[in-house]
Amino acid sequence: MNRSLTIRTLVVDDDFRVSGIHAAYVNKVPGFEVVGQVATVEAALEAVRTQRPHLLLLDVYLPDGTGHDVLRRLTTEAAAERPDAVMITAARDLGSVREAMQLGAVGYLVKPFGFAALSEKLAAYQDLRHRMAALGPAAETDQADVDALFNAGRPAPLPAVPAKGHSAPTLALVREAVRSARRDLSAAEVAELTGVSRATAQRYLSYLVREGAARLELRYGTTGRPEHRYRSAG
Repeated sequence: MNRSLTIRTLVVDDDFRVSGIHAAYVNKVPGFEVVGQVATVEAALEAVRTQRPHLLLLDVYLPDGTGHDVLRRLTTEAAAERPDAVMITAARDLGSVREAMQLGAVGYLVKPFGFAALSEKLAAYQDLRHRMAALGPAAETDQADVDALFNAGRPAPLPAVPAKGHSAPTLALVREAVRSARRDLSAAEVAELTGVSRATAQRYLSYLVREGAARLELRYGTTGRPEHRYRSAG
């Protein structure tokens, strides 16, 4: 898979308001595109056949069955290549979580959640696809490769936010900008990407470095002080 390939995403939720919110969230994440919103098991199966999504945001409780039913049927239907799935649900019981894991879901988000939580999941999934594409389908992997693949789908939690001087949404926004870039960024570039001031970007970047969520790299020019650059540590 090319890094420039857009990850086609299908939202499956019977609440049209929630579905619209989640679709809007997905479309805000670089590298993702919503290709449909459906509300039932049967509609989800048909949309997989016609829209060919790479990823499902899949509710557990649907009018004609469950999200688990969708995964189970996609596994057995040879006509449709099975996409990956992140479960998006209010179901908190261990049985639902365990069943989702057994059916191969790559993530599980409990409602309600905000943009930061979903974007973190999507970034982890995107990283997983990139790593697998880089290795190639016929590649032989060693233990380090296997560990990296399994860890790629499990984003590290956001660091705790100090009570004074920081906000969780801004912290998530800055961290996502650094993570999505997949290259080193300056504070000015992060400010431009997130819409915050350069001073604010610098403050949050410094905090991410202290918490181990980002790395500081120095770029030396011909004159003057080295430029501070930041790269995701994940």
